[in-house]
Amino acid sequence: MRSTSTATALAVLFSSAALSVVTAGPASAATAVVTTPAGIVADGTRVFLGDNASGKVLAANHSGTVLDSATGIPGITDLALSADGSTLYAATPELHEIVALDAATLDVKTRYTVATTDGPRHVAFAGGKVWFSYGDQWSGDLGSVDPAVDPASGTDPVTLGQFSGKVWGQALLDTDPSAPGLLAVGETGLSTDSMAVLDVSTGTPQQLAWHNGDYSLNNGIGDIDLVPGAPQVLFNGKDRAKYADGKFTLAGSYPSGQRADIAANGLVAQITGGKVAVYQPNAAQPLRTYTASGTVDVTWAPDASRIFALVGTSAGYTLKALTDPTLNVPTLKVNAPSTATRAKTLTVTGKISASVPLPAGVQLSVTRTDLESPNGKALAPVTVKADGTYSFTNTPPAGGKVKYTVKYAGDTAHTAVSASDTVDVSRAATSLSLNNNGKLYSYGADVKFTAHLGKTYKNRSVSIYADPFGSDKGKKLIKTGTVNSDGNISAWVDMTRDTAVTAVFAGDSRYKPKTVKSTAYAKVKISTAVSKHYKTAKIGSTTYYWFHKSTDPLLTTTMSYYPGRQQRFDLQVYYQGSWYSTDSEYFPLGSNGKSAVSLGAPGESGIRARMRSVYVNGSSGDSVNSTTYGSWKYLYFSN
Repeated sequence: MRSTSTATALAVLFSSAALSVVTAGPASAATAVVTTPAGIVADGTRVFLGDNASGKVLAANHSGTVLDSATGIPGITDLALSADGSTLYAATPELHEIVALDAATLDVKTRYTVATTDGPRHVAFAGGKVWFSYGDQWSGDLGSVDPAVDPASGTDPVTLGQFSGKVWGQALLDTDPSAPGLLAVGETGLSTDSMAVLDVSTGTPQQLAWHNGDYSLNNGIGDIDLVPGAPQVLFNGKDRAKYADGKFTLAGSYPSGQRADIAANGLVAQITGGKVAVYQPNAAQPLRTYTASGTVDVTWAPDASRIFALVGTSAGYTLKALTDPTLNVPTLKVNAPSTATRAKTLTVTGKISASVPLPAGVQLSVTRTDLESPNGKALAPVTVKADGTYSFTNTPPAGGKVKYTVKYAGDTAHTAVSASDTVDVSRAATSLSLNNNGKLYSYGADVKFTAHLGKTYKNRSVSIYADPFGSDKGKKLIKTGTVNSDGNISAWVDMTRDTAVTAVFAGDSRYKPKTVKSTAYAKVKISTAVSKHYKTAKIGSTTYYWFHKSTDPLLTTTMSYYPGRQQRFDLQVYYQGSWYSTDSEYFPLGSNGKSAVSLGAPGESGIRARMRSVYVNGSSGDSVNSTTYGSWKYLYFSN
């Protein structure tokens, strides 16, 4: 924290109960943002912003990047620059002060106490003095600060009551650098339309015109601006009033408008709805319009090269620089047919128009972008007719999406502008096939999938993808390349699951894209181990596992694993020359793919039985493989 010696001396002189110290922050690369806007002014290189909520003043460059900041001005309400740009004045009713800051460093130079209960509110610099308004919504007045008076001399540089009986609220103030002795005053209290223009060149206000608030002009003033080079004021960014013989009379208006700022050359930057519109003096149509939703305040750069706008964003109110305000933005339209036939002539039409007339014989550049010319191909320029319309023909050599881009390069009065339209140009169909659709393979079989591509123009490449069933695996590119002289390309797939194989031809400038799919199916791998038997021997031609009648056979099945998978256990018994099924039952697989089932001892000799393990698509807990039957295991129970 730091303070200037002048600020400390003033604090003692005015017997301040507490001194709010202003501190200047280091340079920052951040964009200027304020929470509650409280004044915006600009000089030749910088823009100054006041933030009521944070008690901060920001200095930004003309691109909107913060250069410096100062804190310790709580409740700031307005800013003004001295005529030479060396001093920035900030009004703070909370401290009842006008704080003078060095505009180059944002260090405090002087603090002026304004001995009122409501003020100062708004500030302006004219006639060598700082003018300020003060008061509540029922009564108000003007005061001034004379920076030439040294407070240490014993003379108070602050003078109150300079327009008594003529102001009934916290008046808005405005000055014009081209008329440094004039001060505009606009009433903001009680929804009146009281306003005045004062000559303050002698240090004492002389009334040039005053309107007493009889609602004959409007129903309240929210903004007032002196019009450079003319005895007029603009109020609420819309209506112009001229003053003569001590009176105001309406002299015209701009469309809509809420508030505005006027450049030294007379250009008006007007906030209207979600836009900032630029008008030439007394014009009926805007010269240029910027989309800037949430804009609450604007000010011109002194050379009128750009407008600074405080635009509402999610972060607060952000400083935006609106460039090239004197250039009119033309409207350019391009109309191409929605569809067309390749190698056939098509016609593109359009129109260019502007609120500021375009030069005669304007030429537009034309570019065609297509599959043959992805970076664009320049076509012959087209000349605009007197009514702004134009047309040209073209024969698209390539099919697919063809975009025609038309551009106007701009001129001294207009910005560059471009527009485009897209045509869906026809392409021929080609053939593409893929083998093995619907075939069933053993688990783990290496299967060759071959795609065959028919006639195309330039692209002879095909990509083959494999997408195994199951949510745990995704589609994967397994082969991409150019087909051989027979039009074929092959890829191998390890068939451990049902698999969708896709062949893709991306198309070219004369042939459409094509995609085909084959779904091939894979069995699971099943084996069953039998244990607790005492021998194996044949009965007839079939080999049996022999058990004693009191032995409980253990049958262990190993199956390709998948989460949640079960095996179906089928059991049949032999009786009088035929096999008879008992109820089948499902048993879960462990994570190792094994499932052990104890059959139970029959306690009776001479029984023949057989069992098998089965994977059933959909019933075994998943559907990633095709139904597969394991081999029968034959069991015989002896004494």
